[in-house]
Amino acid sequence: MSKAPSHHDKARTLGFSVQAEDRPVLNELTRYFGDGNRSAYLRATYRVMRSVMLAEQLRDLHAYGRQRTAELGIEPADIPERVREFLKGTDRT
Repeated sequence: MSKAPSHHDKARTLGFSVQAEDRPVLNELTRYFGDGNRSAYLRATYRVMRSVMLAEQLRDLHAYGRQRTAELGIEPADIPERVREFLKGTDRT
């Protein structure tokens, strides 16, 4: 019977540099988020940073949507009904 593959089976070591003045913060964060394991810390960090990235993208899309609705003269209160109409295929534009 073979063992189930783990995320370590295909892991590759990557090198990156850290400024000397940033090392204490890296060590502190590694202890807290990775139980002292830099790889575990990095895995936790990139999941969080991806969430931050997605939140920023959604914020930008929201701003674009507000701008476009204002340009088109659509009131924010009208948006839910317009979306329903569009989804039903009865868009009045």
